Amino acid sequence: MAHGNAHAQSNSHSHAPSHEGHVDLESLRLMGFWIFLITDCILFGSLFATYIVLHGNTAGGPTASELFHMPGVIAETFILLTSSFTSGLAVLSMNQGNRKGLIGWLVVTALLGASFITLEVTEFVKMVHEGATIGTSGFLSGFFTLVGTHGLHVSLGLVWMTALMIQLGRHGITPVTRRKVNIISLYWHFLDVVWIFVFTIVYMLGVM
Repeated sequence: MAHGNAHAQSNSHSHAPSHEGHVDLESLRLMGFWIFLITDCILFGSLFATYIVLHGNTAGGPTASELFHMPGVIAETFILLTSSFTSGLAVLSMNQGNRKGLIGWLVVTALLGASFITLEVTEFVKMVHEGATIGTSGFLSGFFTLVGTHGLHVSLGLVWMTALMIQLGRHGITPVTRRKVNIISLYWHFLDVVWIFVFTIVYMLGVM
């Protein structure tokens, strides 16, 4: 009997480190994401500062007021902010244990994000056809670098979101997929906040 109790205690101790190790690993991954987000804040802060310095350097080329078409930019803003709302609904569905609703809202979020990228690429192509390229002036170098970096982040988020939807379809809502959904939602909200600054500093001030 004593041998059995000792064996049971031994088993409980052998399983405890494994569970604690799993928890610690999840915490480390979450901390890694926050470190990534901090470095991204520094990156975008540097790009905004560079753009502000260069925005008046048109080198005789087209200015912001001549290039920017606000109806398209407003449409992009509305689409991206709506996708932030739908990503929140995805998290809400996850917290309710609704896998179908979670995947459904992630699909809607991804489609809105893809629409945003399509409009942005269309804007870039139109500007290039008008002779406004990244090498035309300091202003356009700063513009394409800043807005393009944000667009690249959105595109990477779409790839990440698609992979997560596949994982959810295979494994359902688990501690691992739950963490990943929370992280992609935070990442998406972060991109929305960055876009609000882009909309205000780049586009709104550019046409004024």
